Amino acid sequence: MSGTVFSQLDKSLREHLATLVHLASTGDDETAADLARSEMPRVVAAVKALLDEHTPDEHGRCRTCRTRWWSRRLPAPCRAYLTTQLCLTTFDDDPTDTRTHLHRVS
Repeated sequence: MSGTVFSQLDKSLREHLATLVHLASTGDDETAADLARSEMPRVVAAVKALLDEHTPDEHGRCRTCRTRWWSRRLPAPCRAYLTTQLCLTTFDDDPTDTRTHLHRVS
């Protein structure tokens, strides 16, 4: 068995996400709709689980992140929370970016 368990899980997850992006960007409308119905709830659940892990405690510190094993927890929002926020809400100059649609719908 080559590689660590993490590297195998990471590779599998990244391949799955790449497949989702590929199908969403190249598939026909029916494929995109089917993909959204089947995969979006799972992706949203994964993001929610990640954010739940990084919710601040009663002192405003991330429950998960620490600068070192023995150190205090980092102030919230931590990098994981901020990165998720930026990835989901920051727009770039990509003309194929359909995220602006989300703001028109809500």
